[in-house]
Amino acid sequence: MVYVDYYKVLGVERTATSEEIKKAYRKLARKFHPDMNPGDKVSEQKFKEINEANEVLSNPESRAKYDKYGENWKHGEEYENAKRHYSRTGFDESDYENASDYSDFFRDMFGGAGFGESSHSRASGKFKGQDVYAEMSLSFREAAKKQQKMFSVSGRNIRITIPAGVYDGQQIKLKGYGSKGFNGGPSGDLYITFNIQPDAQFERVNNDLKTKVLIDLYTAILGGEIEVETLEGKVKLKVQPETQNGAIVRLKGKGYPIYKKEGEFGDLFITYEVQLPKNLTDKQKDLFEQLKNS
Repeated sequence: MVYVDYYKVLGVERTATSEEIKKAYRKLARKFHPDMNPGDKVSEQKFKEINEANEVLSNPESRAKYDKYGENWKHGEEYENAKRHYSRTGFDESDYENASDYSDFFRDMFGGAGFGESSHSRASGKFKGQDVYAEMSLSFREAAKKQQKMFSVSGRNIRITIPAGVYDGQQIKLKGYGSKGFNGGPSGDLYITFNIQPDAQFERVNNDLKTKVLIDLYTAILGGEIEVETLEGKVKLKVQPETQNGAIVRLKGKGYPIYKKEGEFGDLFITYEVQLPKNLTDKQKDLFEQLKNS
């Protein structure tokens, strides 16, 4: 088993408070978020490690197990049970040669030593099933809406509800939807990582959206009203006179839905691109000359 120091991943001390862990996670998540580092595989992997570390350390129960058992924290209860059995009767890991999910665990715990145990003791041992990891692809606009999806895992079809606002690389846990437990033990958990496809029109930055809108020269100079596309459809927007090329306006609450905060949205930032007229007539050119010389 490979040991991962979750405290080191988040850059905090082992004595860090819950608030310090939360603050460190948010800072790193913003820094390494895939939307902030498009195409950067190193940042993508770092982002996954940060989320994994936060999931363990932000939960007091899992953090306590991690502090006590290190890389074997998920099997803490199994370890204690096995340790008690060993102290009384001994344990022979070869008896569990078909339970591949746990062989490494016991080998690490007991150093590969062989001990005998009655079949009654073996039968009474209950172990959690293996966790299952899967991926699900969603379009940018699918991920912006709460929806239900059918998902096939371990030969079972399950219906899951996906909250609006999931981001690319985000991982969620469905407790008890992994592999079945051993000897009547609880099932493992299902971890789903979302792959969100980019959108041709909008760029997501955290919960905000960015887009570019073309306006003609006359509207930029004189002002006017245009229609712009949002995730929820078109809205009318007033363009102020003498709007400069590259000017940015914000539409509050027209961005991406905030994950697990129903009814809350980021903002939409629109960058104006002034489109210069083409194929001017001689008269139009004369008018521009007059403006130039006025």
